[in-house]
Amino acid sequence: MKAAEIRELTAEELALRAEECRRETLNLRLQAQTGQLENSARFQIVRRDLARLQTEITARKRSN
Repeated sequence: MKAAEIRELTAEELALRAEECRRETLNLRLQAQTGQLENSARFQIVRRDLARLQTEITARKRSN
């Protein structure tokens, strides 16, 4: 997900997407522990998306 796409989301959508990223991170960790993880690069992608979402959430809170 690109930063431009994130800026277009509403506050509710940002919170929802952040929660989805957290859940996916948990699922990826569980898959890695059980040996079922097929795409280990997905970890990095999800972590970066979550960081971008959190950055936008924080920026919006500070601007208000």
